[in-house]
Amino acid sequence: MDTQKDGKTPNLSAQEKHDVDKSQPPRAAVLHEIIRTQGDQELERSVAALWWSALAAGLTMGLSLMAMGLLNSRLPDAEGFKVIASFGYCAGFLAVILARQQLFTENTLTAVLPVMTKPTLNNFGRLLRLWTVVLVGNLCGTLLVAYVMLHLPIFDTKTDMAFLDIGRKVMENDASKMFAKGIVSGWMIATMVWMIPSMESAKMWIIILITYLMALGDFTHIVVGSAEVSYLVFAGELSWSDFWLVFAGPTLAGNIIGGSFIFALLSHAQIRSESGPPKEDADQQPDPQKLKK
Repeated sequence: MDTQKDGKTPNLSAQEKHDVDKSQPPRAAVLHEIIRTQGDQELERSVAALWWSALAAGLTMGLSLMAMGLLNSRLPDAEGFKVIASFGYCAGFLAVILARQQLFTENTLTAVLPVMTKPTLNNFGRLLRLWTVVLVGNLCGTLLVAYVMLHLPIFDTKTDMAFLDIGRKVMENDASKMFAKGIVSGWMIATMVWMIPSMESAKMWIIILITYLMALGDFTHIVVGSAEVSYLVFAGELSWSDFWLVFAGPTLAGNIIGGSFIFALLSHAQIRSESGPPKEDADQQPDPQKLKK
């Protein structure tokens, strides 16, 4: 009776073994290294390159507010139709991520892994530089697009009212809820960033799945939310102090904690615990020169 001591399926050809290896999903360590490398490249970019990309991302994220407002104003008011209108939230994320623009909450994972791998003062300085430039660029973009959407004669009255309702919905949360929901939102974006390298062919569906769930859960996001809430400020319904103290500050802290201090730290700890010498291919023949030694 022919048995395989190593537990492998017998009588596989070399091509079939290659197909098996090719079909294996990448190990967590591989995903970690892909994202760490991407983060290191982002940390090396110039301030000007980061600024313009972040500003473009802020402007593009206005698509989420625009899409939700348009859908809400054209669908019946029944609660079930709000579930459909929530798909509009995905629009900005799809455009920003597929266009490779700089989004702050992506960088709470991508740019943090190089620092966790090599925690030097230089790397911490590079991280703070990137975070500052990208956050300011994103916020300038979202504030600008909210101002333009309000003051230029682009949308009808019903759509303008839908934009206001979206901002009012966000501001139903107090500062503690903004913070708690921001943690979940940051964790979800970091999860999305971690998933994409293993399923590049399904990138669009991963983005839609995660961001749609964020919309359904009313989780707070510093970039999208700044467009939604600043629309209220420009309309005269909210003060700037409430924008910064009730919405922006707690939400930003929550996004950073969820993306960096929870997801990134746990992912990095997982890789550190699995680290060890690379495994040799079982089918690889030993080097005769090494055997002689």
